Amino acid sequence: MVLFKPKDPQFRSRVEASFNRQQVMKTLGVKIVKLQPGEIELMMDYAPAYTQQHGFIHAGLITTALDSACGYAAFSLMPDDAEVLTVEFKTNLLAPARGEHFIFRGRVVKPGRTITVCEARAFAVEESQEKLVAMMSGTLMAILDRDAECPRHC
Repeated sequence: MVLFKPKDPQFRSRVEASFNRQQVMKTLGVKIVKLQPGEIELMMDYAPAYTQQHGFIHAGLITTALDSACGYAAFSLMPDDAEVLTVEFKTNLLAPARGEHFIFRGRVVKPGRTITVCEARAFAVEESQEKLVAMMSGTLMAILDRDAECPRHC
C-alpha cells in the first residue's frame, strides 16, 4: 500500500465539511467511518427504499456511493483551495447488493496536480462477512478558484 502525504494538513476537517454538504449522502445515510490521506471508507445501512425490483440495493445507489468514495479519497490529497469534481468513472457490478449494510472503500491510485485516478470497492456485509459487489475506477479533477459554498449559478 502506498502512503500519501496530504498537501493540506487540515485535510480531515476539509473532507468532512465537504462531505457533510452532500445532501445525497445524508439522504442515503452514508457516513465516513475511516479517513486517511488518499483513502476513505464509507458505510451505508440497508433500507428497503433503496432496493430495485428484486430486493437488491439499486446499482445507481451503489455507484453514487462509490463515486463519493473515489472523490473524497482524491480530495484528501488536494490543496486547501481546491474542490473536487468527477470527470469519468466506470463501474463493474459483480454480485447482487444484498446485505445488512454496505462498505465503500476508495483509494487513490495516482495523484496529480489537476487529475487524480482512484478506485473504489463496494462490499455487502451480512453476519460480519464482506462480499465484494462492485468496483469503480474513477478520474477526478481538482477545481481551483471556485467558491465551494456557491455553484456557478449563484
